[in-house]
Amino acid sequence: MTSSDLVELRRDLHRHPEPAWREFYTTARLVDELETRDLDALYVGPEVLSEADRMAVPDEEELETWFDRARDAGAREDILDRLEGGYTGAVAVLKRGEGPTVALRVDIDGLPITESDGDDHVPFSGGFRSENEGYMHACGHDAHATIGVGVLDAVAESDFEGTLKVFFQPGEEQIAGGKAMAKSGHLDDVDYLLAVHVGLDHPTGEIVAGIEGFLAVSHFEARFTGTPAHAGAKPEEGDNAVQAMATAVQNLYGIPRHADGATRVNAGVVEGGTASNIIPEEASIGGEVRGETTELMQYMEEKGRRVVRSAAEMHGCDVDISTEGKAPSATSDGGLTAIVAAVARANDGVESVLDNDVLGGSEDATYLMQEVQDNGGLAAYVGVGTDHPGGHHTRTFDVDEESIELGIEVLSGAILDIASSRP
Repeated sequence: MTSSDLVELRRDLHRHPEPAWREFYTTARLVDELETRDLDALYVGPEVLSEADRMAVPDEEELETWFDRARDAGAREDILDRLEGGYTGAVAVLKRGEGPTVALRVDIDGLPITESDGDDHVPFSGGFRSENEGYMHACGHDAHATIGVGVLDAVAESDFEGTLKVFFQPGEEQIAGGKAMAKSGHLDDVDYLLAVHVGLDHPTGEIVAGIEGFLAVSHFEARFTGTPAHAGAKPEEGDNAVQAMATAVQNLYGIPRHADGATRVNAGVVEGGTASNIIPEEASIGGEVRGETTELMQYMEEKGRRVVRSAAEMHGCDVDISTEGKAPSATSDGGLTAIVAAVARANDGVESVLDNDVLGGSEDATYLMQEVQDNGGLAAYVGVGTDHPGGHHTRTFDVDEESIELGIEVLSGAILDIASSRP
């Protein structure tokens, strides 16, 4: 693809942001594009996912709404049929003789944020603002998917020897899709894995060879069920689900910190009750816990569940706690980051190179990294700087499209050097 073709693809994906397991148009558009390549294999939908490891899958009505929306937007029916039920994502495979198997992971989902319609917002003024109102690509995953296609093309046109697999992963924003893709079997023969993210407060022209500091994370939903009653006439007959929920929220923030490292907790969504004169029967918390290590996250998870159960018991309520997304921590291997850094420093378009930096957030690419490392391979998470006028996860976020081509050059160059040097 030419640079203008890449920009056109990115802008088409930007117009059609879709959240976890609803990336129907996105997957269909990518598969439609990939089918024009001379690939050795292209796996789609259920073929790239472990059914047992899918998390936070929406209900059938929600999935059907987004499925119909993708069809109305022009997604190919034959591809959509393969994705029905929320089985989104794809894996493209390119084989070029004997050599190691190198993989690149890119994510493809959007966020539930209403995109800016200000004249100074380039997607609006340029005519490619989100058409799915209330959702947008506010973290650059449209650019990531485009980079994935571009890297395939660049490697296909090179003297690469080995096998390249590009994973187009659904559901990163909810930490819902990484494990299902990691456990699909497609990583079993992968010797080296690179994952990529644009921006992260690094400017266009800057490359981070290896990102560290992933916080392990677990998203949860706690649904409290009490007993309704008239709040004025017979309040003593009720068991207040909102009161149980409020107690849980307060006590979650009281979990002791840990000497071994950083921990986090957040009750991000709280809901409950139907009227001011009814003892509420139902209430819920959507929250998360994080830890500097997987073990610290598990500490917070165990303490958090105990807090929630105790709050329910205190107020005579039942509670159901479900895990809505989860990811471990991970470390980038120095053998790969050294190669990425060397390739970046040799690229005239790169203005600065950082050997490493700390993310300070969470990412379910860690599942794929860990899977490869557990199998004896190496993995690294690469940052490609991009100027973005708004911060990540804000309505004014955008990417500098010049960074897409630079990311393709650095990643494809690194893949060639990894395959030839076998660190």
